[in-house]
Amino acid sequence: MRTLLFSLVLMSFGTLFAQKTISGIVSDENGPLPGVSIIIKGTRTGTETDFDGKYTIQAQVGNVLVFSYLGMTTIEKKVGTSDTINVLMIYDNVLEEVVIVGYGTSEPTSGLFNRKRDKKEKYSVSSVVYEKPNDESYSNISENIFKTPLKDPLSTFSIDVDKASYSNVRRMINNGEKVPNDAVKIEEMINYFNYNYAQPVDEHPFAIHTETAVCPWNEEHVLVKIGLQGKTIETENLPASNLVFLIDVSGSMQDANKLPLLKSAFKLLVNQLREKDKVAIVVYAGAAGVVLEPTSGDQKEKIISALDQLQAGGSTAGAAGIQLAYQLAAKHFKEKGNNRVILATDGDFNVGTSSDSDLEKLIEEKRKSGVFLTVLGFGMGNYKDSKLETLADKGNGNHAYIDNMQEAQKVLGTEFGGTLFTIAKDVKIQVEFNPNKVQAYRLIGYENRLLNDEDFVDDTIDAGEIGSGHTVTALYEIIPQGVKSKFTKDLPSLKYSNTEPNPTFESELLTVKFRYKKPDQNESIELVKIVPDDVKSVSETPDDFRFAASVAMFGMQLRSSEFKGKTDYNQIIELASNAKGNDQDGYKSEFVRLVKAVK
Repeated sequence: MRTLLFSLVLMSFGTLFAQKTISGIVSDENGPLPGVSIIIKGTRTGTETDFDGKYTIQAQVGNVLVFSYLGMTTIEKKVGTSDTINVLMIYDNVLEEVVIVGYGTSEPTSGLFNRKRDKKEKYSVSSVVYEKPNDESYSNISENIFKTPLKDPLSTFSIDVDKASYSNVRRMINNGEKVPNDAVKIEEMINYFNYNYAQPVDEHPFAIHTETAVCPWNEEHVLVKIGLQGKTIETENLPASNLVFLIDVSGSMQDANKLPLLKSAFKLLVNQLREKDKVAIVVYAGAAGVVLEPTSGDQKEKIISALDQLQAGGSTAGAAGIQLAYQLAAKHFKEKGNNRVILATDGDFNVGTSSDSDLEKLIEEKRKSGVFLTVLGFGMGNYKDSKLETLADKGNGNHAYIDNMQEAQKVLGTEFGGTLFTIAKDVKIQVEFNPNKVQAYRLIGYENRLLNDEDFVDDTIDAGEIGSGHTVTALYEIIPQGVKSKFTKDLPSLKYSNTEPNPTFESELLTVKFRYKKPDQNESIELVKIVPDDVKSVSETPDDFRFAASVAMFGMQLRSSEFKGKTDYNQIIELASNAKGNDQDGYKSEFVRLVKAVK
């Protein structure tokens, strides 16, 4: 009898303390909430919610799960008999101060925060920590200012489909870090999102869309949106790919959000490859080497096995890796195919050619081979955005920053075709303003993409690329004639300029010219579109216009821009919330949550 009772007691304890899988969905008032930290209280065991707000974690009955997210009240839930725990997070109105605990060597518990209230009702935040001080680098950005058409009638720039800035800024905000001004590239933040522009219907690879309305942050000004929609080519119709994965396996890539995340991200791409696609893998640390010769896309297990075997260690001979990757891509070049090197790194090159200018010359030389370049940035603490932006810009390619698997899915999954297949290269935009309508104008963002006016017709000048299905959006803020503004100054009278109104152009606000080359050609094709002086109210504009404006406003707030006007976070939230449209993937809802967190 005693033996039976003892056995029953043991069975009870075994049931009580047995590991079980707890799952659920974490939401806020707007829906599922990605990136929520879930920690077993008193331990370092944790996880975080995926893009759909879902999570799973191994825990025992009696454990307490702590759910935390920046700007929201921390919630604790005790594990009972149920295997499902759903949580509704609410915004915290008591948050007065966030204190980031300094750099240390302890292991991170998750991608976000563990928050505890002290006696003074402040928060002490234990953030993701680095093993060394922050050594990230960004190119200097001097914000575009207002210019007058009498002195500068033309505005010329290269298009930009890079999206790295938004995901990088999102990472900083979610980690409770101060966002450096130079990390905020407003054009990349705007172009992170897809807009509902109509597909092209003629022989050109992209369609042109424009919209003009009252400027949301200054009602006396006008906001002009210029949008390009690249033709979408279905994956099965894409030409054969000759891809070289160029992977940084140096010691700086050891962190969980670097090489381990990188390998998982590349597997998403591998799973979409076809039999006619070829993949090679080149790695570099102290030296560069080939770990996988060109392999057919139907041998997925072989490619994934090669990825799984990669380990980090050593110094960083990035230039040697670039040389080898381009050499391999050129050797197996596919005529009429997609020939591309995909570089994945934190950008921390320290052996051989490593300066931005030297790397720029190297890439400019390599792009003559017809091989395009995609640059994927990973990690934090030593992330070299300036270097990676230079490589992508000069390599006829694009630049993305991958901070989690959801972003990897977006870049290498959902947007696979646009990331890898170019439909138009060296795309330039030149805008001519009607001085009888426009007193001054300002291009919002694109500071690192400005061109000389004469570069527009010079086919030797490099510019940006558009991929399959890509959208490109640019915004101009305009001060109409007759509006008094602190941003305009009187000019001396000009002897030779004709400032008399021309009735022929009375209805025109501006003229936009576009030049592009087909991917395999070297001569540009020019398109022209006239934008009429037809200014709508903000409420009359499509969702795309209002949402792009809200992202621009957020960028100006983060930069503490002198041009932000009357913008405040409540206005941004309201404008974006009402302009999400068909937000099937939830990226625009995530943007609203991000703004609320900063607020």
